[in-house]
Amino acid sequence: MSQASPLSKTPEPVADRKQWAIALLACAAIAVHLVLRFAVVVDTHIHQAPLYVALLFGGVPLVWGLLVKLFRREFGSDLLAGISIVTSILLGEYLAGTLVVLMLSGGEALESYAVRSASSVLEALAKRMPSNAHRKNGSTLEDVALDEVQVGDLLLVLPHDICPIDGTVVEGHGVMDESYLTGEPYLMSKTPGSLVLSGSINGDSALTIRADRLAVDSRYAKIMQVMQSSQQHRPKIRRLGDQLGAFYTPLAIAVGVAAWVGSGDPVRFLAVMVVATPCPLLIAIPVAIIGSISLAARRAIIIRDPAALEQVDSCKTIIFDKTGTLTYGKPKLTQQLCAPSFDPLDVLSLVASLEQYSKHPLAEAIVDAGRNQRVVLKASSQMSERPGEGLQGIVAGKEIRVTSRQEYLANHPEAAERLPEQAGGLECVILIDGEYAATYRLRDAPREEGASFVNHLGRRHGVERVVMLSGDRESEVKYLAELVGIPEFHGEQSPEQKLDFVTQETARVKTMFVGDGINDAPALMAATVGIAFGQNSDVTTEAAGVVIMDSSLAKVDEFMHISRRMRRIALQSAVGGMALSVVAMMIAAAGYLPPVAGAMTQEVIDVVAVLNALRVAIPPKSLIDF
Repeated sequence: MSQASPLSKTPEPVADRKQWAIALLACAAIAVHLVLRFAVVVDTHIHQAPLYVALLFGGVPLVWGLLVKLFRREFGSDLLAGISIVTSILLGEYLAGTLVVLMLSGGEALESYAVRSASSVLEALAKRMPSNAHRKNGSTLEDVALDEVQVGDLLLVLPHDICPIDGTVVEGHGVMDESYLTGEPYLMSKTPGSLVLSGSINGDSALTIRADRLAVDSRYAKIMQVMQSSQQHRPKIRRLGDQLGAFYTPLAIAVGVAAWVGSGDPVRFLAVMVVATPCPLLIAIPVAIIGSISLAARRAIIIRDPAALEQVDSCKTIIFDKTGTLTYGKPKLTQQLCAPSFDPLDVLSLVASLEQYSKHPLAEAIVDAGRNQRVVLKASSQMSERPGEGLQGIVAGKEIRVTSRQEYLANHPEAAERLPEQAGGLECVILIDGEYAATYRLRDAPREEGASFVNHLGRRHGVERVVMLSGDRESEVKYLAELVGIPEFHGEQSPEQKLDFVTQETARVKTMFVGDGINDAPALMAATVGIAFGQNSDVTTEAAGVVIMDSSLAKVDEFMHISRRMRRIALQSAVGGMALSVVAMMIAAAGYLPPVAGAMTQEVIDVVAVLNALRVAIPPKSLIDF
């Protein structure tokens, strides 16, 4: 089955292409100008022609955009660049003006790239969408384009294929990996009547499904629609540049005006403006963002909203979901409550022997427990696993049945007193030759690094409050909170209650929410920084600013350190570049640095600032401190 989809590519925004086009135009104009001026003997005015073109088609749109911002009272650090372009045109310093056009457009193009590149891995996930399906037509099988599939069509999903459509199983028994959509890390059992989601990975058995939705309405298609329609976020780290520019811009203008008034030469004003163009803010900071996004992506951390890079290091409250976040989302056998006449190891040997052939999500936990306790796994026969009836089969001449408490009591109401009192977690009832033998209790295991991660947040990251919100029962939430050391927890929380809590806390301090399910999406969006675990649903992916692909709390810590490091290096590049520019401004104001030489000097300063910013992409020895 094809793995490509015509819908999977997110088009590059027109504004981004415009900035790149202006930057390329400026580069070409400068190159042609220099060739005409120094390599070819031509009329004096001819070699200026490429600069006229660059300023007309590049400089004018940039200045117009800055004027629009000015009318909106958006005073950014790029205002100096606009003043430089206008002044250079008025004074006939076209080469200097074109150099500023190149610096300004190049900086904005790099910033746009930083934002857009954050979703590149998510686009790769969208490319998994099949472009065709195997449709049953009577006794024949035909491959059809996905958009030709109609509701009610019968489709064959081959082993290990990606399910092409949302539907219902009508024939076959197997499992599917739905982690790309639901965030649940274990395989889901599929029998006739089970719902299947487009984008799920089929297991070892072929399944026949009935299409319940058109391809454009399917769950997986929504992921692509979200990515295609999502707005490009302006990185808030750029606002750091605007804050620095709030005092840098008036200083530069004051120096330029003083140089003009003191010397009577307006060219000195232009020279100061050209040198003062804040390219360390316009270019170095976006480069630091790109480097950090790249470093994070190599470590399976997808930064969808670069603003999270600036914000996370100042979050004072961290709020966790429970299942799949502080736990593995994978049950483990925690208690074996056997009837007096049965030996626990013998029961485990028989049950694990049967469960090793089952595709039920709990089967793996029981088989793992059997292997850990070194019981002998025996051959099984006559195995069946009908929906609602549990698992049954013959092991070592004994009839073994694994079912639920509800199903057992429905058929044997008189046996209620034999069963232990119902407790937290999942459970199953074991029958051997029709006689009650044991109750197995399973719980979602806490992450191995959970306690150490939670305990280090206050010491290493200045976190003041750690909270767990979960839709699970209060007893389950309390059980886990005590294991990982979270003092404040709230169970039985609806999505609305989670949202209310996060909204109120975010109004007080900056917050980080870590979750993995659709019910976490409102809270992820309301928090200052939303981090989603796993390859999540379309809703969760849209809501989260950061996606941790390899679900691990260690990855959250890595992201926090990448953020802190990015901010530190970005400040070094911006402040250091501004300091060098101030020195150059003073030289220009004294008349020792003409506009073109000033532009060249500014380029050198830019290179220094950018080289320093590029350090963020070099991975340090460690990004974990717990």
